[in-house]
Amino acid sequence: MPVVEITMFEGRTKEMKKKLIEKVTKSVVEALGVEPDQVWVVIREFPKENFGMAGVQQG
Repeated sequence: MPVVEITMFEGRTKEMKKKLIEKVTKSVVEALGVEPDQVWVVIREFPKENFGMAGVQQG
């Protein structure tokens, strides 16, 4: 059972996340030859202020 984890900043709509899950699932099915019901997609969202890059807080 493949599990795909996606970490991204919060702010996308429910519809955008739905489309992302559908497309990622389709890609995994095509690449690995598994059934769609075997693919899990987990989206983890965080506020930008919880991230830093090059020593600078984002957001």
